[in-house]
Amino acid sequence: MKDHPAPHHSQARGGPLQDGLHLAAGGVLFDNDGVLVDSDAAVAVSWARWAHEHDLDPGRVIATVHGRRSADTVATLVPRARQAEATRLIDAYELEDSAVVTALPGAAELLPTLPAERWAVVTSGSLALASARLRAAGLPLPAVLVTAEDVERGKPDPQGYQLGARRLGLPVEQCLVVEDSAAGVAAGLASGAAVLGVSERALGTAAPVVVRDLGGARWVDGGLLLPSDAVLRAP
Repeated sequence: MKDHPAPHHSQARGGPLQDGLHLAAGGVLFDNDGVLVDSDAAVAVSWARWAHEHDLDPGRVIATVHGRRSADTVATLVPRARQAEATRLIDAYELEDSAVVTALPGAAELLPTLPAERWAVVTSGSLALASARLRAAGLPLPAVLVTAEDVERGKPDPQGYQLGARRLGLPVEQCLVVEDSAAGVAAGLASGAAVLGVSERALGTAAPVVVRDLGGARWVDGGLLLPSDAVLRAP
């Protein structure tokens, strides 16, 4: 893995002095759920319904789903002969429940300020689900959206993030992956990108920098400027 520029204190050009952590990046590859949109309640409802249908413990099931494609989760819980139908069922439930999804702090303010050619969403969800959740949260759809259908192997495999960087026309080593889950952080690190963790969930991952949320984050001088009071972990 190549070395990445170290985060440093910075200030917004032309703006007031502001202490913060600046993460240099040619492009930003965002996970969707847990980073841009709050889908935890929807995920819990959908997967609990699905678990009851399959006589499984909902708590055990829900604990395994974050950051992974639905088909990959189903494959660990259901016999092979039933996996295709079981995956169709959870995909349908998640679409039904997508209307309750909301934007996470900072997402609605940050995304419109990013140059369109500098950011992408790389999600374990399907194209239909990712689009529905972004719309429900009132967030813009990116020009580059990498979904479960686009990869042969889901997170923690790095394939999705490598593809997202290629579609932006950037070396993945010049990108910043923004993730909350262990599988997603592992995928980002394995891809060769720098990784920013979001939320307390990310404190349990190997993300070298973790922020509470994207509240106050700004695109400045070719990278993300993060307010100091949002930083939960830094090098």
